[in-house]
Amino acid sequence: MRRDVFTDDHEAFRRLARDFIAKEVVPHYAEWEETGRLPRTLFEQLGSLGLLGTAVPEEYGGAGLADYRYNVVLQEESARALVTLGTVRTQLDVVLPYFLTYADRDQRERWFPGLASGTLLTAVAMTEPGTGSDLAGIRTTAVRDGDSYVLNGAKTFITGGLLADLVIVVARTSTDPDNRRAGLTLLVVEDGMPGFTRGRVLHKLGIKVQDTVELAFDDVRVPVANRLGEEGAAFGYLGHNLPQERMTVAVGSVAQSRAALDTTIAYVKERKAFGKPVASFQNTKFELAAVAAEIEASQAMLDRAVLELVAGELSGPDAAKVKLFCTEMQARAVDRCLQLFGGYGYMLEYPIARLYADARITRIYAGTSEVMKVIIAKSLGL
Repeated sequence: MRRDVFTDDHEAFRRLARDFIAKEVVPHYAEWEETGRLPRTLFEQLGSLGLLGTAVPEEYGGAGLADYRYNVVLQEESARALVTLGTVRTQLDVVLPYFLTYADRDQRERWFPGLASGTLLTAVAMTEPGTGSDLAGIRTTAVRDGDSYVLNGAKTFITGGLLADLVIVVARTSTDPDNRRAGLTLLVVEDGMPGFTRGRVLHKLGIKVQDTVELAFDDVRVPVANRLGEEGAAFGYLGHNLPQERMTVAVGSVAQSRAALDTTIAYVKERKAFGKPVASFQNTKFELAAVAAEIEASQAMLDRAVLELVAGELSGPDAAKVKLFCTEMQARAVDRCLQLFGGYGYMLEYPIARLYADARITRIYAGTSEVMKVIIAKSLGL
């Protein structure tokens, strides 16, 4: 169905992204899956083409286009090529908005040129071994000592943490018995700060090229000049960016579902069973027709939400609805597609197996499906 989300500029960006991914990502993707990370050189290549700095102000080497639709295009083109750029997506969609919104002039001058060029890699450290969706339960502490904070604690499931030069750490700087959400602060820890160590690399079911690690902070002295925003105000900052973070997951879910459908259609037309192409059987036709219809419905919902996000009008509950619907749809769609591959669908040499494994996390990170339902229920007055 016709989409009215993108302009000619977005489509020009799409052609650039598609060409880059085909030439610089696809040929090396299997190797990167084996190593479990994207190489730093990829970020620098993306930066040199202007694919990382679209939202960064021009004075710092970016394009000054605060338009989330460019991020959507990059995700769609990655999925079309049957690859993922997980840590790129995290840097652009999840981490960069904190810098753009809360960095002061000095911080912008220090960090923005590197963010635009791809020479500074980032991560955000929220989750702790005992704290996931309950951000108010964060136990990592930062105690003010002169012109520094002394940071202590541990974080886990940190995407991009292995190579990150700048890690935004959510830490507790004060405690209010009457308000668990008060007292959280964002501190930017830089690579090489004494006491900052990276723990083991976590081996995941899917998204293999997206490094995920544990981080530890032992009396790390973080300058006050590295604080993002006001002390104690981080919970509100985190909530402000959650709609875009959840939309990012939804964008990937729909794009990867479409990729699963396309690769399955190609397969069933070639594969034969009982002397006939698998595509000729009514069950195949009905299954793929149903998947196509679900993807189309999700795309319509998603596109409307993208436009609302760009206009600054997307609410938290609506973002939760979109993430819930699109990720649950992805689970059904990819599972039905894999079934049509038969035993070959379980073999990692076929991209459907990777799409299946990658899909499982989308109902968990950026808020589980259950958390999305709680948010939606509250908006209904329940």
